[in-house]
Amino acid sequence: MKIHLASLILICIVSGASCRSSIAQEPGAASFVSISLQEAIKRSQASNTAFAAAITDAQVAQSERTIARATLLPNVVYHNQYLYTQGTGGSSFPVRFIANNTVHEYVSQGSVTETIGGAGLGAYKRANAEAAAARARLEVARRGLVVTVVGNYYGVSAADAKLAIARRALDEAIHFSSITGKRESSGEVAHADTVRADLQTQQRQRELNDAKLAADRVRLELGVLLFSDPTTPYKLTSSLDELPNLPSLSEIEASSMNHNPDLKAAMESFHAAQLGVTAARFAYAPDLSINYSYGIDSAQFAVRAPGGSRNLGYSAAVTLDIPVWDWLASRSRIHESMVRREQAKVELTVTQRQLIASLHEIYEEAQVSLEQLRLLDRSVRSAIESLRLTNLRYSSGEGSVLEVVDSENMLVQAESSRADGAARYFNALANLQTLTGSMP
Repeated sequence: MKIHLASLILICIVSGASCRSSIAQEPGAASFVSISLQEAIKRSQASNTAFAAAITDAQVAQSERTIARATLLPNVVYHNQYLYTQGTGGSSFPVRFIANNTVHEYVSQGSVTETIGGAGLGAYKRANAEAAAARARLEVARRGLVVTVVGNYYGVSAADAKLAIARRALDEAIHFSSITGKRESSGEVAHADTVRADLQTQQRQRELNDAKLAADRVRLELGVLLFSDPTTPYKLTSSLDELPNLPSLSEIEASSMNHNPDLKAAMESFHAAQLGVTAARFAYAPDLSINYSYGIDSAQFAVRAPGGSRNLGYSAAVTLDIPVWDWLASRSRIHESMVRREQAKVELTVTQRQLIASLHEIYEEAQVSLEQLRLLDRSVRSAIESLRLTNLRYSSGEGSVLEVVDSENMLVQAESSRADGAARYFNALANLQTLTGSMP
């Protein structure tokens, strides 16, 4: 094991490729973290800035809804005040300011105020719709993050598969080069076969170096989403061979209409815009305010006055404010809210059209990628059989070295295409699931 690891490090240094992913393949070389797809999604949600911003917006919208609801409820205040006014020295009017009652005045009262008006109710309903729209946008951000994680996750799987293919191809090229060398020594083949086999080995070594570099790059891209240290070694628990089934188009259409967050966000935004128009029109309606106060307003801070009478008492006031003229400010607000409503209506219409188009486009992409993947499986099996037969023909002296090289290239290409095809299918399926709400 130590000799193999040292040789691997030496090869990486000579070739100039990164050794991180190669060394990480050695058992016991590092402490791996097993990452399933669900675990990757969970980890990414804790570090993605766009998703965090969507959470913040949803929480702020919920707080705005709570604030708007509070304006509809009675307001309770415990009011305490001490007033000192310069006296006159006389007995008929003891203070110099006619608005004040006495030299020393204490006010300690509990006051309940309630304002009844259509503007507050309209503002609350609009805030409620905006909070629902913010929650829908949060779901849009979550599903978008899931698509990104799925793409990177299976991108790592595809890169690891290509790395394994490159290693296997290099081993086969080395083995074939040794065969041609032995056959040249025995005079069975020309020196040109040995040269061609050596060139093939060199090509396979370069391909292996590129595969290592590509695997390191995609691992770091996924590591940025999962760990505080992107270089943390990890291994994936899912593979490209575990292919989920593709639902029917009718199931996808029914689910997308009920669970699509983009459509829900657009509908809630349009509803909020409609309520904005209603709230703006309520500016023409009168507001009714009711106030009730109970406590002390006297020259002594005490329940009873020196004469024995009670200082505690209550007062009530009812106010009706009727709007008369505000220099067309309410009219401008109504016009502004109507413009926003028309904009929200256009956005809702566009979202509905895009949903229909995206649904058929993404479903067709998933369907084609699944069919292509089945064809690629057949191509891999055919390429394996072709390489086996070609090697037998070459060993018996009936085939040429070019036929063997072509067969090896066909197998490498078929296996690499199969890995890319599997990743393509998983990405298409993830994009499709964003429309239906069936995300992990």
